[in-house]
Amino acid sequence: MITADGGGSNGSRVKLWKRELQTFADETGLSLVVCHYPPGASKWNKIEHRLFCHITQNWRGKPLTDRLAIVELIAATKTATGLTVRCELDKKKYPKGIQVTDEELASLNIERDEFHPEWNYTLRPRARAQDTKEAVIPA
Repeated sequence: MITADGGGSNGSRVKLWKRELQTFADETGLSLVVCHYPPGASKWNKIEHRLFCHITQNWRGKPLTDRLAIVELIAATKTATGLTVRCELDKKKYPKGIQVTDEELASLNIERDEFHPEWNYTLRPRARAQDTKEAVIPA
């Protein structure tokens, strides 16, 4: 199960998010159950509750001079209960403005949940061409 914010790059209305999840489902053979937090409710995320307050305390009074400084401050965060943070700077370049066509969206193997289908759905792997061929029995 994937829990995701209701907005941003993994929002419930983002076509590219769904297309890339479908690609992952196809490649791995996994069915992906996705549940988005309702709009304005991203703070329900348990990780945010457990970690972000500690990260903020760790940042207090320290200049955020560049991305490496931010990553190092986040990575140095630990809680009294032993929760630690692992992070690294992702230097990969990501293309902007990728468009997903209506045809691509229609090709998704998506099953919407009965409860808030706009926020909750399952992406199942699509059948591959070789998976759909009928078995040939020698005569």
